Amino acid sequence: MKAFLKNFGLALGSSILTGILILGWLDKDPAPKELQTNPVIPTSYTYNTSLVEGERTDFTSAAEKTVNTVVHVKNTSVYTGNSYMRFFYGDEPKRIGTGSGVIVSPDGYILTNHHVIEDATAIEITTNDNKKYTAELIGSDPTADIAVLKIEADRPLPSISFGNSDNTRIGEWVLAVGNPFNLNSTVTAGIISAKSRDLSEYDGKNESYIQTDAAVNQGNSGGALVNTRGELIGINTAITSVSGGFVGYSFAVPSNIARKIFEDILEYGNVQKGLLGVQGSALNSDLAAELEINQTEGFYIAKIIPEMGAESAGLQEGDIITSIDEVDIRKFSDLSGYLSTKRPNDLVQVTFIRDGAEKSLKVVLKKVARTTLMGMDLRNLSSKEKQELSEEFPGVLIDNNQNYRLRRYGISSGYRIAQINNQEIRSIDDIDRFDSDDIQSILFVSPNGTRERILFN
Repeated sequence: MKAFLKNFGLALGSSILTGILILGWLDKDPAPKELQTNPVIPTSYTYNTSLVEGERTDFTSAAEKTVNTVVHVKNTSVYTGNSYMRFFYGDEPKRIGTGSGVIVSPDGYILTNHHVIEDATAIEITTNDNKKYTAELIGSDPTADIAVLKIEADRPLPSISFGNSDNTRIGEWVLAVGNPFNLNSTVTAGIISAKSRDLSEYDGKNESYIQTDAAVNQGNSGGALVNTRGELIGINTAITSVSGGFVGYSFAVPSNIARKIFEDILEYGNVQKGLLGVQGSALNSDLAAELEINQTEGFYIAKIIPEMGAESAGLQEGDIITSIDEVDIRKFSDLSGYLSTKRPNDLVQVTFIRDGAEKSLKVVLKKVARTTLMGMDLRNLSSKEKQELSEEFPGVLIDNNQNYRLRRYGISSGYRIAQINNQEIRSIDDIDRFDSDDIQSILFVSPNGTRERILFN
């Protein structure tokens, strides 16, 4: 009997214990098998349910502000290069070119590219509402490839506001608006891929383009590059292409440069260019090694031009310019691009490195005292140079001569031009009055005073 009770007690205790364990297990909410074997790992970002970022990529507002300010430009010019064509057709054949433009004031001023209206005998503007106007060329700057046109309308025209191109950032969304292939009011989107882009370091042009990947094709030239607020930040100008069509990158003249040219032409009739008065090169690793310096970015001053702002302020040969007005100068296009927005007598803060120490000076920009003629770079003589020569009409100095024919005659840097077509030359202002095609003779003076007159047929 005792054995029975003992076994019965053990069985009952085991049953009760088993029941308790089963009930405890049933009270729990077991995790899914996949969560047990693959624990959740927190992500490295926070999820935001707002639409702010999405709204920034909505270009409808910027497009609506822009399309009515962009116009179609038709350039008619007379082709005079083929006498056979004139004989065959009985008249000089005409060439038609097309491009785009941007209305920048309600009274009808338009910005476009110089190459869009170059050699035009007639310019026709078509607005986005299909109204046609005859445009007048007010002025242009071939170097920057910007031209100013004017149309007369019986009503205020929709116009675009200038943005500050210096404040644009790489990676920022932009729109290109123009008339590619005569497809009016075409809008494409992209981002800013680079700034201060120089397409060629050897073409002698001071290029400082905004580079984008917004699709731009033939006919877009002169059109608007705008930010997401619909502000003009550039004039679309060029593409890089092997085929002639868009392959990924386009280039625009920054709005700060275009605006300054526009204001100069309206106020002065020409473009006012302020210079530091330095010559040199942008630094890179090879040049830094040659000069035995550690700096690989910045503008290295190799020469100070006499009687210019840099000399007066105290800049010296060997100084390395690193910024102007807190704008970083890493390459030549940074320097030329920023100075293209300035005028003579503007004051700029130049930060530079001298003997390893950073210094800063204020420099007054001065008017261009240089010009070019027949492949020669010319400048006015300094007061000191004039005194040393003691001549009534000392002429202008040749700083560089790329004219192969003249170089064969021994004309090189250091020579002076004293006369053109038997007229005395006092300064580069006298030089600018002559067209190369009208020059019949030039009187050159060598560094030792020898005079040589060269005749041109």
